[in-house]
Amino acid sequence: MKEKIAAYASAVQGETEQIIRDICAIPAPSHHEERRAEFCKQWFLNNGFSGVEIDEALNVVVPVNMKDGEPITVIMAHTDTVFPDMEQLPFSEKDGFMYSPGVTDDTANLAVMMVGARFFKENLPADAGSYLFVANSCEEGLGNLKGSRKIMEKYGAYVKEFVSLDSSSMNRIVTLAVGSHRYKVTVRTEGGHSFSSFGNRNAIHVLSNMINVLYSIKVPVEGKSKTTYNVGLISGGTSVNTIAQEAEMMYEYRSDNRICLAKMENFFNQVIETFRAGGIDVTVEKIGDRPCSGEIDEAKYDLLKQRIHASMQETLGDAGFEVSSSTDCNVPLSMGIPAICFGVCRGGKAHTREEFLETASLSDGCRLFLDFLYRK
Repeated sequence: MKEKIAAYASAVQGETEQIIRDICAIPAPSHHEERRAEFCKQWFLNNGFSGVEIDEALNVVVPVNMKDGEPITVIMAHTDTVFPDMEQLPFSEKDGFMYSPGVTDDTANLAVMMVGARFFKENLPADAGSYLFVANSCEEGLGNLKGSRKIMEKYGAYVKEFVSLDSSSMNRIVTLAVGSHRYKVTVRTEGGHSFSSFGNRNAIHVLSNMINVLYSIKVPVEGKSKTTYNVGLISGGTSVNTIAQEAEMMYEYRSDNRICLAKMENFFNQVIETFRAGGIDVTVEKIGDRPCSGEIDEAKYDLLKQRIHASMQETLGDAGFEVSSSTDCNVPLSMGIPAICFGVCRGGKAHTREEFLETASLSDGCRLFLDFLYRK
């Protein structure tokens, strides 16, 4: 099988590159993946898959060898990009590289999953179980893992393991979920004219004080945990000669430990209530909620980890390393289901408009993916 996989990975290099070109040409911010979903659905249908559907979350769901009541392996790669553009994003190629926002996160991984799924369907092992390949929606930012949540809501009771293809590195394995809470916080005051109403409370000033308090926390630590916080966006006010009546911010905290995440939530709520007690009108809207890992059967999880480490060693000569991150795996991991995330391409500058893909890495990625699928 190794020789057959290697030959196939080489043979589909050009096709994989073309799939990437085609998908990159279709804008797909989170919650607006309709056109990419239709493209992927049609590709799967054209390549002999049956039972392909687009669900209400805009996931393209592709069953392979599915049997009622049998444990399911879920394999997914996301269709959305972090960029809000609804117009076609720029794309260029030069000296063995593709350049386009979203080209590695997650278009190249999606393309490899597609051609890999076809090979697997056409070369099913005699003892193959039930598989669900998914081109999923809403992994990025305020997509809030909508696609992954929908799959686990429908199939979670039967899912035995879960794999997400999502990285521009092929030796990095996500095995621990970084949970997060994200908020839109709005402060309102009486405001007024900057001269005649001087002394009235300024919403921008109040919000600035709140940010200073939020930044005063010493982040909690449990063992080797990592916890962070950030104000990523602020806005407000009317003019230079107006005491601002309203100001808002986008605030988040993250942790790869449930206890630490809960402590950050408690601190945030205390700060908000303190300002409200001081007579400040504060509105809080939770706009993102990603869970941490739950309790997972270590023996079962170790088997999944051992398989990907062995595949990386076999195909890349590097067994890889484990990290914590926020991915589609957060949902199954929070449910106690073994899940890993790794990449099947190489590139860089993800989440920037200078994002790039090393096209030669696609054949390595295809070999890695298929070696992992067939490995027991």
